[in-house]
Amino acid sequence: MRDDGSVNQPLADRAGLAGARRVVVKVGSSSLTAADGRLSLPALHTLVEILAARGRRGQQIVLVSSGAIAAGITPLGLPAKPKDLATAQATASVGQGILVARYTEAFTYYGQQVGQVLLTAEDLIRRTNYANAQRALERLLTLGVVPIVNENDTVATDEIRFGDNDRLAALVSHLVRADALVLLTDVEGLYDGPPSDGGARLVRAVTSPADLAGVEVTARGSDIGTGGMVTKLDAASIATGAGIPVVLTSAALARPALEGEDVGTWFAATGKRKSARRLWLAHAAQVRGRLHIDAGAARAVTDGKRSLLAAGVVGVDGDFEPGDVVELVGPEGVVARGLVAYGSGEVPRMMGKSTDQLRGAGHDDHPRAVVHRDDLAQVRVRTRARAGR
Repeated sequence: MRDDGSVNQPLADRAGLAGARRVVVKVGSSSLTAADGRLSLPALHTLVEILAARGRRGQQIVLVSSGAIAAGITPLGLPAKPKDLATAQATASVGQGILVARYTEAFTYYGQQVGQVLLTAEDLIRRTNYANAQRALERLLTLGVVPIVNENDTVATDEIRFGDNDRLAALVSHLVRADALVLLTDVEGLYDGPPSDGGARLVRAVTSPADLAGVEVTARGSDIGTGGMVTKLDAASIATGAGIPVVLTSAALARPALEGEDVGTWFAATGKRKSARRLWLAHAAQVRGRLHIDAGAARAVTDGKRSLLAAGVVGVDGDFEPGDVVELVGPEGVVARGLVAYGSGEVPRMMGKSTDQLRGAGHDDHPRAVVHRDDLAQVRVRTRARAGR
């Protein structure tokens, strides 16, 4: 990182955003609501005008929009965002209809059709649902429709939680094979400290996790929204790790951001596109337990890309069945997730033993790897940063 908070990096990739074929845009609740918590129609119309202009230039846009709960607060006469799940679900039910109606009206003015797509984590956990969602979104885009995607808060259980739409946007970017993800929030970009404290500098570009060293952020977002900068960084990590670059900036800078100008923070793609199966394992699957592994096993499954054998397992947490998703935890933290071949009742009797030892002890039914390499997805370990916005 340079002294001015930026990173030496050519702007060619960022400039290429203007010509990208398909872009996912995520806008948070704080960017769509007025100070009193009501849905801000001027803010919504401004965003729609910008996105419609991109559409007229041939760019396909998928809009992941928060704001359903915020849109339902005033019609229900609530004093603030509800804290209990049942009221939040009811508020989302009322607000989602209002939100999509306003989007429909605004896009129709520019001759653009929209389609509502409500997703839950279940749609990204189950492979059949994943494929169905992928086909539906692809068809909408080929028909020239702007999909408006949101978390299905009305029927969700633990999905109404901190920053879920940021993560959803990153997964949707992979789902639709987007060329870029644009995260719109209420600050100009990622700062190296709390912007409110003064003296914090805007981080212009992030080309590797090392560029985040010393950056201080917090999990807390606005009173209306559900996320903070931590969830934006998580979303950026998911997308860039799958080969999708990310721009993080304020909704006020949406136009220049989509035109490839040097605004906000640019996160360069750091990995290659993953298979849907590995992305599902790494970021969408529900984890049922943990396998604690020694340093050698951690190196084998990461650097060596090998299967996890019973000899490398040193501990077991949770209650899981064969085929469930478990986290693999090395001495320095979580290194991977995978589909376990044995239940939580079997693994303790096997751990620390080689395949030959298992056979010698009469465990001829345990010749397989505990987690096969084809069922493993590496998880990048990133230290959570501290205070800030």
